[in-house]
Amino acid sequence: MRLLLLAVLGCAPLAAQGAVFDIRDHGARPGEDRVNTQAVQGAIDACTAAGGGTVLVTGGRFVTGTIYLKDNVTLHIAGDAALLGSTDPGDYAADTHKIVYANESYMDRCLLFARNARNVCIEGRGTIDGRGQVENFPNTGGAQRPMLIRFLECERVLLRDVRLVNPASWTCAFLYCDDVAASNLSIHSRANWNGDGLDFDGCRNVRVHGCSFDTSDDSVCLQASRADRPCRDITVSDCVFVSKWAGMRIGMSSLGDFENVAVSNCVFRDISDAGLKIQMCEGGAMRNMVFSNLVMQNVPRPVLMTFNRFRLGVDTPDPAPPMRSMGRMRFSNLLVDNSGLEGVPCGIVLSGVPGHPIEDIAFSNVSLLLPGGGAAEDAAVTSLPGFTDQRPEFHVLGEKMPFAGLFARHVRGLRLDDVRFDAARPDARPVIVCEDVEGLVLRGVDYGDALAGPGFARAGSARVSWGESDPHQGVFPHAPPSPY
Repeated sequence: MRLLLLAVLGCAPLAAQGAVFDIRDHGARPGEDRVNTQAVQGAIDACTAAGGGTVLVTGGRFVTGTIYLKDNVTLHIAGDAALLGSTDPGDYAADTHKIVYANESYMDRCLLFARNARNVCIEGRGTIDGRGQVENFPNTGGAQRPMLIRFLECERVLLRDVRLVNPASWTCAFLYCDDVAASNLSIHSRANWNGDGLDFDGCRNVRVHGCSFDTSDDSVCLQASRADRPCRDITVSDCVFVSKWAGMRIGMSSLGDFENVAVSNCVFRDISDAGLKIQMCEGGAMRNMVFSNLVMQNVPRPVLMTFNRFRLGVDTPDPAPPMRSMGRMRFSNLLVDNSGLEGVPCGIVLSGVPGHPIEDIAFSNVSLLLPGGGAAEDAAVTSLPGFTDQRPEFHVLGEKMPFAGLFARHVRGLRLDDVRFDAARPDARPVIVCEDVEGLVLRGVDYGDALAGPGFARAGSARVSWGESDPHQGVFPHAPPSPY
């Protein structure tokens, strides 16, 4: 009977691995006036004690406080059911680790938590709802705003098919985990501030596939808050990103290294900040990343890449460790449409600091449709603030951008191959502005009639190599270095 039930629910293969523990058999009752923390935990404890199996949530909406996931447990949320977070902060335990960012301890608590667990799965066609709306969890005064899910030092973790909605802060954080798969998730985290989607800190062997995100903060984050826990061997594919901040942020929390990341076949739409926000500031090294087959619409900075020094995390030394290296990245087959973002600063931005360039970056087969509209007074700007010793957010650069399409500063080894810039409105600014760029190679780079500003590009102190028979050879003026 249990096998038949789970077959109907779509998880018969898991049922065959162990018994089924219905939370109602342990005293859980649906309804928003009853907190079922003990009943849900009782089912989980019985499941892991029996050697593993499936904890079944079905038959209604069940409120709970913090529950602890354990070894060999599959938490199955059936399509007719929801697990609801309690709106009483007192129902959330205080021993569920901590947020790694400084000054954000109000996110220390969480609804679902696992520590040192193995073979853990959250699945089903149902919903986990944090009920994190501002009226339940105010975002002022340091009040607790619990995350939805946190995994700490776990192995072989699987999340699939469920809807994760309305966290009071982040949706799901994985810290120092190995072998993580997230597939076919629907994440909607607009109920409150800090609504990250999936955060992977110091994790290895991670696959994110077929997920949809609509978030009030970064949709997917890769981080490395410990020097001994690199973030590596990560794939993200076939996802849709909508975000009030960044689609993907890689870095910022960056004491450890980042390497071997592949992002492919994704759509980014209606992003407020950046599609790919790639940043190193706390002493780690970053290398070996590929981004391919990406479509972006209404994403003002398709790529924002910064390399500087800034202390971000609660455990980061003060001052932050010395800078190491950042580079070896490839961006190919990008199609960007920002024609609807009139008046919004748009373009690709790459910025290191003096003596610490971003290295070995290549763009190929890229088409950017820009909003245009830049004025001559914008083109006349000869200095943009640097990111030295401060949080590297785009707004630091100011309100007037002297470029229409791409800005590169303190970069060594930058190649643009088959890159097309167009604009929806006439623009008086150069398409490309470079400063302190060594080894700039342009091959098959072109621009539309609306981008007929003062020269195709402004080189500053860049050293340029053109591809054979390139139509724009000689239109990249070698002006004296400007103080960007």
